[in-house]
Amino acid sequence: MKVEAFLFGGVAAFFAVTAGLYGWWSGDPTGTAALVIAFLMGGVVSFFCMVQYRRKGRRPQDRRDAEVADASGPLEFFPPKSAWPLVTAVGAAIAATGVVYGLWLFLIGFGVLARGVLGMVFQYVHRQD
Repeated sequence: MKVEAFLFGGVAAFFAVTAGLYGWWSGDPTGTAALVIAFLMGGVVSFFCMVQYRRKGRRPQDRRDAEVADASGPLEFFPPKSAWPLVTAVGAAIAATGVVYGLWLFLIGFGVLARGVLGMVFQYVHRQD
């Protein structure tokens, strides 16, 4: 994941430089905010990839001398079925609609969205590895 971390770090750096130059030359807060958000998203992905690389080390895909059999076996746990992604999607849709129609609807949507995300995160917290 080290290569991916550097790749997204480069993307984040590009958007940081672009946001700085765009904000300085144009004075447009909307475009600058969009570029800053793009920088933050690239930075978050880069940070995640670097943390995974430091926690788990090199993957077989990162080594030139690796065989196909080195990557065999179970990789991670993937839940078989869950209703929480649907709850999260409905909460995001209600919150986005609330941005247009009012704060009260946004807060309801945010509550549903938060419950869906927490449900996905903690659904299998007591699962035995």
